[in-house]
Amino acid sequence: MCVCLAVAAYFIAIKHNYPAEKFPGWQAVFAASLAAIPGLITAVIIVGGVLSGVFTVTESGAFGAIYALLLTYFVYRSLDWEGFKTSVISAVRTTAMVMVLIGFASSFAYLLALYQVPDKLSGFMLGISEEKIYVLLMINIMLLVLGMIMDMAALILICTPIFLPIVKDLGMDPHQFGIMLLVNLGLGLCTPPVGTCLFVGCAVGRIKIEETLKTIWPFYLAILAALILVTYVPAVSLFLPSLFG
Repeated sequence: MCVCLAVAAYFIAIKHNYPAEKFPGWQAVFAASLAAIPGLITAVIIVGGVLSGVFTVTESGAFGAIYALLLTYFVYRSLDWEGFKTSVISAVRTTAMVMVLIGFASSFAYLLALYQVPDKLSGFMLGISEEKIYVLLMINIMLLVLGMIMDMAALILICTPIFLPIVKDLGMDPHQFGIMLLVNLGLGLCTPPVGTCLFVGCAVGRIKIEETLKTIWPFYLAILAALILVTYVPAVSLFLPSLFG
């Protein structure tokens, strides 16, 4: 996905003739890397705390925020009282907007589960065709559509037990299906009408969603290209797991 997005970014930059800076030299790269290490530890605390079992997801976010606060004040010295107040206000606004979206998406997910909509869609899909290529295509389309209107966590819980047995019968490795599922739902996080990450990005950048969608559609195509590779070329998603047995 990173490679596909990089290619898309390269062609967009060429098309719009964006300016490019000269390479500053490896010494500058090394100095910038050293300066970034304290900030990068934030990700280590958040991800490492969850994977190691020390924190829950919520606790890791809280500890990450505390570390970032101390880092910007004592190490980088870029945070004063006015900046702190501005950051808190901005965080509250963004969080409130996202939580409203998640609340509605969770309610909608409950209704879909209550009326067994995913099960019925799965039965309808298998009634159309049992060919692997077409079944995987229909699963991808269904996940993309559901990802646009539902929260990612709810979809994982609802869709995994429905689609996993189907793809296993088709001979797909569970690891490959897991990555295919996450790529689909990750794209859903950036697509309206729910699009949690899209709303967060627009809130941070203070730009309208309509304006954003006019410029980011090439990146949608890039992610779709990565999704096709993950779906139909097993080695793309299974190469790394195979190294670990």
